[in-house]
Amino acid sequence: MTAPLLAAAVLFSGLVGCASTRALPSGDASTVDALFRDYDGPGLPGASVVVIHDGQVVLRRAYGLAELEQRTPATPESNYRLASLSKQFTATAILLLVQDGRLRLDDRVVDVLPGFPPSLREVRVHHLLQHTSGIWDYEDFVPPTQTVQVKDRDVLTLLSRTDRTWFAPGTAVRYSNSGYAVLALIVEQVGGMPFARFLHERVFVPSGMRSTVAHEEGVSSVPRRAYGYAAGPTGFIPRDQSPTSAVLGDGGIYASVVDLVAWDQALESQALLLPEARRQAWTPPTLPDGTRSRYGFGWFVDEDGGRQRLSHHGETCGFTNAIVKYPEQRLTVIVLTNRAGGAPWTLAQRVADLWLGGPAKEGPASARAWPFETLPNAH
Repeated sequence: MTAPLLAAAVLFSGLVGCASTRALPSGDASTVDALFRDYDGPGLPGASVVVIHDGQVVLRRAYGLAELEQRTPATPESNYRLASLSKQFTATAILLLVQDGRLRLDDRVVDVLPGFPPSLREVRVHHLLQHTSGIWDYEDFVPPTQTVQVKDRDVLTLLSRTDRTWFAPGTAVRYSNSGYAVLALIVEQVGGMPFARFLHERVFVPSGMRSTVAHEEGVSSVPRRAYGYAAGPTGFIPRDQSPTSAVLGDGGIYASVVDLVAWDQALESQALLLPEARRQAWTPPTLPDGTRSRYGFGWFVDEDGGRQRLSHHGETCGFTNAIVKYPEQRLTVIVLTNRAGGAPWTLAQRVADLWLGGPAKEGPASARAWPFETLPNAH
């Protein structure tokens, strides 16, 4: 390789420390940059992206601004609100308690969580993890005029407003943020400490996630915080919080792509979960009618061109994110953005296709269906 080309390759990689690198298998830096052109420019909320292949960071980029008011650039170390990407961490906390022998996946929630509505007595822990509980989404009971933020504990009160589920638990699939808020409360009850502390001590620190936090206003702070925005009539406007932004179990974690590399490596090395627990997390259930769900424990699970694909989207006030993971190919792509709207899952898939050698036989990323697009209530 000539000196100019070598210098260009080093500049493109944008990687940390002594991590070994691989050249982009197809195209050059402009290939990826072009995908993120809508996030790159003066006055634009940004994006951070990372690609992990064979256990190594092979691409790490950032675009736009983490905070418009101070014109703070987005970097790979910027911490974004993960929204529903948080669910895989909540699921892991539950699985750690199962590994500890302190909880069973088949436990009835009403037996382990005081205050859980008696009318939901047939809901079990694994139903919450897999969105097969049928419990209502707490957001359905939060009026648009509400200004006081909902906390995880408030979800129990909101759920008590109905005495039925959408269907008999375990018989169908319907995405419910309530399930993961309840799981956070189970972690507190069984784990004997606040949910945020449990995550810090049992998940973040052992994984090497140094700046990740389940954020509680007035209790914790977010270093290098990215703030959320939405498109307005004359440009982007602040949109960082909503009445449901304080619920931790379903979406309250802040993290950077740098820390999510450590998380991915912890999953691959089984540093946290035993092989059987990871297998369960990545295996969706078969329903009584013989159909197979496409949601495991905190992960959507499907096939893309015959390859197992794990994924999750995250959409919340001012943030839209995506993770796409191919376990057999040892490839993970993560895209975090601090703006409402957009389709970072499509961007993540297009980046993944560069390492997969092109799109699957079903067609380009923009044409391939995502599991959350057909799962009822998946927002």
